[in-house]
Amino acid sequence: MKIDVIRKLPEHLDTLILMQEENGTIQNIEYVPTELLHSIDAYMKNEEFNFSFNSVKSFSMIVAKRRVNIILIGAGDKDALTTNKLRSMFASAIRLASSMNARQIYLFPGFISPVNDVAFGHVLAESALLVAYRFDKYLSSGKNKAFPETLHYVLNTKNTRHLNRGILEGRIYAEATNLARELVNEPANVMTPDALAEAAKRAALQYGFLIETIAQDKLRRIKMDAFLSVGRGSVKEPKLIIMRFNGNPDKRQEVIALVGKGLTYDSGGYCIKTPDGMVNMKNDMGGAAAVIGAMCAIASMKLKVNVVAIVAACENMISGDAYRPGDIVTSMSGKTIEVINTDAEGRLTLCDAIHYAIEKEHADRIVDIATLTGAAVAALGNQYSVVLTNNETWLEQLKSAAAFTGENIWQLPAHDEYKELIKSEIADMKNVGGPLGGAITAGLFLREFVQNKPWLHIDIAGTALRAKESGVNPFGATGVGVRLLTSLLKSME
Repeated sequence: MKIDVIRKLPEHLDTLILMQEENGTIQNIEYVPTELLHSIDAYMKNEEFNFSFNSVKSFSMIVAKRRVNIILIGAGDKDALTTNKLRSMFASAIRLASSMNARQIYLFPGFISPVNDVAFGHVLAESALLVAYRFDKYLSSGKNKAFPETLHYVLNTKNTRHLNRGILEGRIYAEATNLARELVNEPANVMTPDALAEAAKRAALQYGFLIETIAQDKLRRIKMDAFLSVGRGSVKEPKLIIMRFNGNPDKRQEVIALVGKGLTYDSGGYCIKTPDGMVNMKNDMGGAAAVIGAMCAIASMKLKVNVVAIVAACENMISGDAYRPGDIVTSMSGKTIEVINTDAEGRLTLCDAIHYAIEKEHADRIVDIATLTGAAVAALGNQYSVVLTNNETWLEQLKSAAAFTGENIWQLPAHDEYKELIKSEIADMKNVGGPLGGAITAGLFLREFVQNKPWLHIDIAGTALRAKESGVNPFGATGVGVRLLTSLLKSME
């Protein structure tokens, strides 16, 4: 979809979105045809529509023998507008315009927005492209339903530099998020560990970052046995995917590691999931998709940061060689782990990937992101991702990124008292801590491998999928984490 800024409405309209504050007077009315204004005013009076926040109404009328779609979207109190509120408004209006088969959309603001031009342009483009995403490649019919071709933002200004900068950034964020959505939505018979590695290679070639993949033989030699134990039950060979972007080659600049969980399918292993619990387990590589998408955005924007992204990609399956409850495995760090539950496999892959990031890539900071625990879903549902940290200052930057992107986070405590739950009598630790505080103990398990580096743990088990479209999210994968991580790293330039 093309997104641009124009100075006035054309003579012939397809679809007009009028965005207006509650009980406000439309400004710049000279740019709206009189016939349209009269029709809008009559409709508002008849429907008692007052532009309360995110209220939406639509109707059609004939102007110069042409049908014009009119969409009214309420901004409520304009002085209370935020990027998140704008995102919600744009999503509602653009989705409605699409359902009305709009091709050319003209967005006209009836007031001056308090949100600065860069942020406004960013959210406008991001919202439009996120709403436009569909995963329909496997539908035999109906998959080519057209989406609007162009979104024109109508603004009487000669200086569009900041708006256009925001539109470009918003497009980058959205396209990277949609790439992550595509990876997660692919079924597990298509998105195998090898296929994920190939997708990352294509992204590296397109967006301009470095990539390396390590196969099973070398993984054995460097003793990534916790990771390898998870993949033992599958005929699909595990892959370690390493992506690098050196936006600031000064050797004094720190390296930030993004570590994404890459379980392309999770049956639960011998602690097998229920049939319903397995249906969506193609999404267990949502963390991997998030870091791949973030690398695309970071490279596109040429951020002045040094980033390494690591994905330990494998499948957790059942076979005569699969790992078992009661096994003891040795991680790359040398710490031993008693396997209590083979369905707590993600932390076994992540702990080796984190250790690799520190020891081999010399990472100074660690962010891990994973669809890790059902406990996170039980605690926060599908609206907030769980966060644990050992560095409150860095967390504040993540909170600011979340406030801008609308990818909500909520901190859980990382108190040492919880570590008693993962204490083992026969190994250095257990891979689960029982039914209490599961999202916390999973995070604390990973904290044991970060070597006191500044660390953020993001559990996206509840936010990675949607059962129905809402806001900027479609049915299926949300691509959560891409925009959050990109905004965090942008703040660290």
